[in-house]
This record gives sequence, structure tokens and C-alpha cells, in this order.
Amino acid sequence: MSTPRLRSVHVHPVKALRGHALAEAEVEPWGLAGDRRWAVVDGSHTVVTQRRHPRMALVSAEPLPGGGIRLSAAGHPTLPVEEPRPSSTIRVEVFDTPVEAVPAGPAADAWLSDFLGAESRLVHMDDPARRRPIDPEYALPGETVSFADGYPLLVTTTSSLAALNALIAEGDHAHEGPLPMDRFRPNVVVEGTAPWAEDDWTRLAIGEVTFRIAKPCGRCVVTTTDQLTAARGKEPLRTLARHRRRGSRLIFGQNLVPEHPGTIRVGDEIKILD
Repeated sequence: MSTPRLRSVHVHPVKALRGHALAEAEVEPWGLAGDRRWAVVDGSHTVVTQRRHPRMALVSAEPLPGGGIRLSAAGHPTLPVEEPRPSSTIRVEVFDTPVEAVPAGPAADAWLSDFLGAESRLVHMDDPARRRPIDPEYALPGETVSFADGYPLLVTTTSSLAALNALIAEGDHAHEGPLPMDRFRPNVVVEGTAPWAEDDWTRLAIGEVTFRIAKPCGRCVVTTTDQLTAARGKEPLRTLARHRRRGSRLIFGQNLVPEHPGTIRVGDEIKILD
């Protein structure tokens, strides 16, 4: 077995929109710098994702210098959005947890509302003090997360994806495979491990940064959404239900919490500490 290494690094500037691969990224206590610091909310200020709007996969939010983003999608004009000044905030709900966020402004709201066909607002989480606490069942005191579902980072492995795709190829919906890694929207992808080796990790180092494994990642309907077309199928949930069920959860990947800040780079060696 070769030395495990960091295969790729990904940030999703706006929760549920298209991700971007980076050569390196700064690790902050609540996740990668620039990852899921923005979100889309509906008319009741509830954060929406591809669970409700698969078409969100078709929107790119490219990071811009100074903290802003550029929204783009096929058939729509691009829209640069500056990082809003925190002159006022609104309370938004992320999985029933309230958090204060700064509205991005009417131009971004109109762009997203038109594309999604539903009332939408773009908001920004500007202040680390506003971030949400991690589930106390799996957190240490003071650990927080931004607009990510529940934890600062998600790690997956190329060998586990290959194993999953082999299982999909044996099933009733083999025509849907093989699936790409973007179905799982990870932050860090590791190569050079045995399939499902991550099930046994509790701590690891990626280059200069160490991480704690909080819990396995339970997967949802978003994984059945083609990130290039927004079409939905049955996989991988059908195969995960048969082979990777843990109680009520269908598992792929592990949730990570940084133990300290630092920089990670593609090609970094991965050390399994515990």
C-alpha cells in the first residue's frame, strides 16, 4: 500500500452551490477558509439546499479577491457579489438552529430567485462569533461550524469510492454508475488507503494540521443528484442502504474537526494518529 496522501481539496463558498478545487487551503477552527460562508435562504429565512432545489448544483459561486463571490450559471449573466458590510443582520435557521447572517443585497436575491424559481435571499456569515455550535454529543467545548451541515470538514477516500462503485455495478441500477466524488461534496479527498479504512480512524494529520474524527457522515438525497445536470437517480443511497447502514444512517465519509489552524496542500502526506 502506498503512503496515503491528500488527493484534492474542495471548498463550496455558498452552501449547496457548486464546489471548487484548490491546490491548498487554510484550515480555520470552523472549517476551510472560504468554505460555506454564504447560504441561500427562502422567504421564511430558512437555509435551503439541493435537498429542496436540485438546480442549485448548476450554480457556480467563484471566490473573488476581497471575500466576494461571482455567481454564474448556463444561460444567465454572471453577477459579482461583494462581501456585505455587517451594518445589519437577519436571523436565519440552519436545521432548526438560529444564526445571525448579513444579507448580500437585492441584486443577488433577484438573480437566485429567478434561477431557482422561488423566493430566495443570499446571506453571508461574517463573524466567527456567529457560528453555530457543533452537536454537543460529538463536540468538545467551544467547537463551532459555519453553514456546513454539521461539522467543519468532510473527508472521503478514493478507495472507498471505488469499492462503492463496484457494489453499484452489481446492483439493479448499475447504469447510474460509476459515480464521481462530487456527489459527496467533500472538503478533502485522500488516496492510498484501503477501502473503508476511514471507518477506524479517530485522529489524523494532513500535512501540518491534525484533525479529530467526530463521527461518520450520514448521507442524504443530495448524493443522488448529478452535480452537472441536477438530475436525480437512486444511487448511491440504494447501495449504501444495503452495505453501509449504521442504525438509521447510510454512511460514506467521516466528519472532521480541526485541532488547530494551519495550511493543507494537495500531495500532503496523511498520517493516521489513532
